Amino acid sequence: MENIEKYIDHTLLKADARLDQIEKICDEAKEHHFASVCVNSCYCAFVAEQLKDSGVKTCCVVGFPLGAMMTEAKAFEAACCVGRGADEIDMVINIGAAKDGDWGFVENDIRAVVNVAHDGIEGKTALVKVIIETCLLTDEEKVMACEAAMRAGADYVKTSTGFSTGGAAPEDVALMRSVVGDALGVKASGGVRTPEDAEKMIAAGASRLGTSNGVKLLG
Repeated sequence: MENIEKYIDHTLLKADARLDQIEKICDEAKEHHFASVCVNSCYCAFVAEQLKDSGVKTCCVVGFPLGAMMTEAKAFEAACCVGRGADEIDMVINIGAAKDGDWGFVENDIRAVVNVAHDGIEGKTALVKVIIETCLLTDEEKVMACEAAMRAGADYVKTSTGFSTGGAAPEDVALMRSVVGDALGVKASGGVRTPEDAEKMIAAGASRLGTSNGVKLLG
């Protein structure tokens, strides 16, 4: 598929990831002109320096992978990331609140991160992708989560952390795209391992792909 590299958030989020592995994915992302490198927040400054002037964005996860942290903690982590060079923030919603139907809480939780990222730190801003963890939600809850992300001012909705009971499915990507239309991006993440997987997700409406197999997706 032509220009697939521009869809790829080259990702390493494992607990045992080492610095040399983080450096390697940065090098791969620069070589292949991926959209971003996505890492845990402790690597933010290192990745931002590695990617400086490369055109590849620094993406950090917040409230990851459970989403069950205090809203203030998520906002603080987001601020730390933006202050250390993050261009993009991938945050996890409070899934328990979603299952309880407390959509006001979910929306405010997202908004707290969006406000920090969009207002910026010393002039540096970041966009926000909202991970709704589709494998744990009903279709109705997926719709409600996407609508909460839209109301909160997010830039993307994202299927999955890749750390729960399942990853991205084309059907979920299509549902999410039907809700957000052209207003937000849609990121498919978790289980995107082959060029065929990538093509299915993009055909369903994905505008980003979160994957640790970015080089393999190039075919």
